[in-house]
Amino acid sequence: MSRVTGRNSSAQGSSSRVGIKDVARLAQVSPGTVSNVLNHPERVRAERREAVERAIQQLGYVRHEAARHLRSGTSKTIGLLLLDAWNPGFLDVARGVEDATARDGWTVLISNSARDLEREKTYLRLFAERRVAGLIAVPHDQFGENLRRIRAGGIPVTVVDRAESGDDEMSVAVDDVTGGALAAQHLLDLGHRHLAFVGDEAAAAPIHERLTGVRRAVDAMSNGSRPIRLDVIPAELTVDAGRVVGDRLATAVDRPTGIVASIDLLAFGILQALLQHGLVVPDDVSLCGYDDIPFARQLSVPLTSVYRPHYEMGTTAAAMIVGALSGEPPEPRHALFTPKLVVRESTAPPPASGRRSTA
Repeated sequence: MSRVTGRNSSAQGSSSRVGIKDVARLAQVSPGTVSNVLNHPERVRAERREAVERAIQQLGYVRHEAARHLRSGTSKTIGLLLLDAWNPGFLDVARGVEDATARDGWTVLISNSARDLEREKTYLRLFAERRVAGLIAVPHDQFGENLRRIRAGGIPVTVVDRAESGDDEMSVAVDDVTGGALAAQHLLDLGHRHLAFVGDEAAAAPIHERLTGVRRAVDAMSNGSRPIRLDVIPAELTVDAGRVVGDRLATAVDRPTGIVASIDLLAFGILQALLQHGLVVPDDVSLCGYDDIPFARQLSVPLTSVYRPHYEMGTTAAAMIVGALSGEPPEPRHALFTPKLVVRESTAPPPASGRRSTA
């Protein structure tokens, strides 16, 4: 195949085949001058710089950033590994990261592990091979060894949604034990004495922490004369799984009057199923979600939910990484946000005896 010459590159093939030597030949300068125009334009006389820029435009030259990063061992790219891109909360984390890094000229490379450990390992390897400058990760719970390997390679890492404490680590998390207690306490204060927590605590550490908070609130309110019942219903963290749980609860003879869904997506599915069975939320069943994603307030029954500041988690994680890369590690190195309860129309006092609907 012939080399690209000074003629228009569109007739010769893809612009990816155009190299620095082709630009130098057309501009009648040395390859070193082209390199200086690309990397240190202030070092090149105006007439030569203009000749190189004209050649670049005519040939459609695109610099090979990956190769440049391999030569220098550095890049202006930050890797972002999401645990579940279907969850709008994690997308808000990504939005925060991008907004906080764009003004400093960083590019964010986003991947989604979809809660798959092997997929996560693959993406981490690819991040290392691409020489990302830093990594922000919402990891799988078994992330520890892979995380240590990345850090050992000299790449600073901020972990999101996992609380860490090491002096050489950075993390951004939410106090989900407090969040779980807020949700349960709200239902208990309304008078509910039969609650259900929906979600698989083995799926992620934050889900386990939310259940811990729910249990603490229940234990603190329980007494011999008025015991409180808590049903724990394992479920995947999806809308479809919520529908399955909602179908089962709607037809149960002894169903709970108050439900805490471990994430809003589960709550969406539960709400849909309950309504389809003819139940009224909150007259028959009160429902509380967790995350307070934007859709929560837009449902047919606006959802009471525990708010987590996902966007701020993203901007904070980005600030930590950028600070570490600039030689100014953040203080403190670990951020822990406090959640808050947002009360809407999906929760109310439990139905009076004999007034409860049946499906």
